[in-house]
Amino acid sequence: MALRGLLRLGEVAIRVLDMSAAREHYGRRLGLHEVMQGEGGRVYYKAWDEHDHHCLVLREADSAGMDYFAFKVYDDATLTELAPKIEAFGLKVEHIAAGVYPHSGRRLQFRLPSGHLMQLYAHKEQTGNTLGTRNPGVMPDEGVIRGCRINRLDHCLLGGPNIDQNARLFREVFEFDLSERLIDVDSEASLALFLSCSTKPHDIAFVLQPEEARFHHVSFLLESTHDVIHAADLIGKYRIPVDVGPNRHGVTRGATIYFFDPSGNRNEVFSGGYVHYPDTPTLTWDTSELGAATFAQDNIPRESFLTVLT
Repeated sequence: MALRGLLRLGEVAIRVLDMSAAREHYGRRLGLHEVMQGEGGRVYYKAWDEHDHHCLVLREADSAGMDYFAFKVYDDATLTELAPKIEAFGLKVEHIAAGVYPHSGRRLQFRLPSGHLMQLYAHKEQTGNTLGTRNPGVMPDEGVIRGCRINRLDHCLLGGPNIDQNARLFREVFEFDLSERLIDVDSEASLALFLSCSTKPHDIAFVLQPEEARFHHVSFLLESTHDVIHAADLIGKYRIPVDVGPNRHGVTRGATIYFFDPSGNRNEVFSGGYVHYPDTPTLTWDTSELGAATFAQDNIPRESFLTVLT
C-alpha cells in the first residue's frame, strides 16, 4: 500500500498535574526517551523505534487532558493542497510558521467539530532509532529498549459530540477508511468510530461524549503479546493504576492494557490487531454485544472505560 497524504499520528500533547511524577511515569516506567525540555517547562519524548525527534509533549497545568494532536503528512505540497480543502469543509485553518514548534516545519491548525485541536505537519527533524540506516542490524544496544518496551506512538481515542462530522472530515478530506464502528442497537446512532489511513485497524478513533474536546487515551505499540504481559508485570510492580487488562479487544482484535498516568490521563499499551486494506469492509458492532466489542476475553463492559475521560 503506497501511503500518501496523512501518514500517521506523529505527536500528542498532554497536560499533567505534576511534571516530576509524569517524568517518572513516561520515562522510567513506560520507557520513553526524554529528548529535550522546552519553552514553558514542556518535556518531549520519543519511543525508541521512531526516527522523528519526538512524539509526546508534556505540559504541567492545573487540569489533565490533551492540548492537541498532530498527524504527519507525506510532504509540504500535501499541506498546501489540504489547507483549502479543510476550509471548504467549513473549518478555519491557522497557518503556523516553521520553528514555532521545536524541530518542526510549518503546520496547519484547526479545531474539529468535536472541539479537539488538530495539527498537520510535513517535516520534523529525524534523529533516528540508534541503529543507523546502513547495515542497521535488528536490535539496539542494551538500555535503549526499556520499561514497557514501547516501539512507537500508535493512535489516540478522543471523546466529544459531532463524531459523525469528524468521520466525514477524515474520510472525505483526509481519505481515511472507516474500519469499524459501534452503534446503538435500537437507534443505529454512532457511539464510536474507528478510522485508518494505513494498514492498521485504526489510526484515530472518536467516542460520543456530551462535552467537547475530551481525551480518552493515547496508545503505544508493543512488539508482541509477550511484551503486553511484561508491561502488565511492570504495571503491577510499580502499582500503576489499571483501568482494564490484560485483555483483548473485539474491535481491532488487539491485546491491550489500559492504565492511568499520575495525573489521571489514560494510557494504553497494545499489540496485534488485523491488517486493514482499502477494500476491507467496515465492521459494525452494536450495543447488544458491547462487552465483546470492548473486551472479548471476558465480554464484560467496564463503566470506567466508557465514562472516565480527561
